[in-house]
Amino acid sequence: MADSKRAATEGRRERKRRQTRERIEQAAMSLFLQRGFEATTVEDITEAADVSKRSFFDYFPSKEEVVFAWQDSFADRLMAAIAARPAEEPLVTVVEAAITATVIASIDERGLALAELIHRTPALRARDQLKYARVEQKLAEALLLRKGNDPQERLRMRILAAIVIGALRVGAELWQQRPPGAAPQDFAKEIFAELWRILAEFGDEAKARL
Repeated sequence: MADSKRAATEGRRERKRRQTRERIEQAAMSLFLQRGFEATTVEDITEAADVSKRSFFDYFPSKEEVVFAWQDSFADRLMAAIAARPAEEPLVTVVEAAITATVIASIDERGLALAELIHRTPALRARDQLKYARVEQKLAEALLLRKGNDPQERLRMRILAAIVIGALRVGAELWQQRPPGAAPQDFAKEIFAELWRILAEFGDEAKARL
């Protein structure tokens, strides 16, 4: 349904560019997973995708950026998931439900293989940490849309987003050590339960000092 709607609204030029970008991404990902990131060159990718080297750089400044292209849409999907939650829902419920749904939707066979590739490639692992800043910013923006553009709310939503994305970062690292057969939804539930428990404990300690 979403694909047909997009096809109806984009023009021929936009559709061709999208298809070329997707072809480059697919070719690159296949090569990275088959040969390894370091062993794959830009020339290998352009040959597999049947595009020129110039065309490759029109879409991606480096082969590292191809790896992270699939991550760039995570923040936008998270914003959409938050916007779709009921207006009367408490923020903690909104955050937990939206992030859990977005993460689970992003976990497939290729996504897991790519995460493993990033984990074992130092150059990619360093770049991988930068994505959290974008996700944190987008999360704060999405939450603020629900709360109104009040200066005090901006501060509160930025702090909440920073705390939640910090937990997401830790969860992503712990997921790499998961036991075989671990269910992502159970893992996410465990991480959020621990997060809310810690915040409640610190909140009680802070009140006691006031």
